[in-house]
Amino acid sequence: MESYNAETMESQNKVQPSQQPGKGTTFFRTCFNGLNALSDPLIKTYPDIGQLAFGSKGRVMISTFMYLELYLVAVEFLILEGDNLHKLFPNAYLHIGGHTIGGKQAFVLLTALMILPTTWLRSLGLLAYVSAGGVLASIVLVCSVFWAGAVDGVGFHERGMLWKWSGLPTAVSLFTVCYGGHAVFPTLCTSMKDRSQFPKVLLVCFVLSTISYASMAVLGYLMFGENLMSQVTLNLPTRNISSKIAIYTTLINPITKYAIIVSPIATAVEDSYPFRNSRALSILIRSVLVISTAVVALTVPFFGCVMAFIGAFLSTSVSMLFPCLCYLKINKAARSFGPELMLITIIMVMGSLVAVVGTYSSLKEIVKHIQPQ
Repeated sequence: MESYNAETMESQNKVQPSQQPGKGTTFFRTCFNGLNALSDPLIKTYPDIGQLAFGSKGRVMISTFMYLELYLVAVEFLILEGDNLHKLFPNAYLHIGGHTIGGKQAFVLLTALMILPTTWLRSLGLLAYVSAGGVLASIVLVCSVFWAGAVDGVGFHERGMLWKWSGLPTAVSLFTVCYGGHAVFPTLCTSMKDRSQFPKVLLVCFVLSTISYASMAVLGYLMFGENLMSQVTLNLPTRNISSKIAIYTTLINPITKYAIIVSPIATAVEDSYPFRNSRALSILIRSVLVISTAVVALTVPFFGCVMAFIGAFLSTSVSMLFPCLCYLKINKAARSFGPELMLITIIMVMGSLVAVVGTYSSLKEIVKHIQPQ
């Protein structure tokens, strides 16, 4: 099958005799050709593209980065829950085995315990339906924050340094993770009835996402300036109804999405094990996943730093570097010098720079927070 695919792609990549030197396809035809290259009937997921481009090693590499990104997003969910619940209930604590656990750590453990049974469900149809409300939740969150600033007395009067060079690596890393949905794009494309409409789908998704992210960033800066925390909900006064709506909306989303996030990881582990049909083994694997994410969240409870690391190291690789490498490997015509190759080179150089500088910066901040003062 691999040899057939290689021969097929090889024949597709050969320059046809009818093409005259100096002539080529237009920009839009190139876009559609690239889309068709990713619409091969045998390509259904992102790892399939890695398999087609670089064989089994490509599949393993892309799968590893994808699953690691999902794993750390699950960790971020627990950190997010701990931070916001601690803001609502600052005096809460737990007594376990003669030890007192208070603050964020207690809520991280409680959240992990609460979501544990949801991860045991192998059929996540209901959870997927509930998680579809994420778009609505994002709208509610932006509106609630705006209401807190415009009506509930917070105001938009804060100012601060608009540009800070030292924070640029972290900012770019966070910006990257906001657009890190490329891993699911092949699946979305192959699921469409009319795949030629996929570029329009991408345009709508990116425009709406940009509006949402930009609105929240501008509102947060105007409301709290340089005092803005890694999560704007941590700055909001809890006495206001709008603030409570924003915080509770932030709390509900991770709870409904956690099982969806860790399910691909658990399924990959279960499918690689001889006893893949064992219900007990499935529960054990998923429980270990939840416990391990809770341990990581307790060890590195720094939402902004972990998010910046995800963006710099994982999202940049998955969304910028790997797609370019796979495309150049699959489409040999793209390797010839021209505007397309120049654009791909620029993307790879920028992606590599963000990956190196952003990863170093985020890890430095994590170590700085972990080390005792």
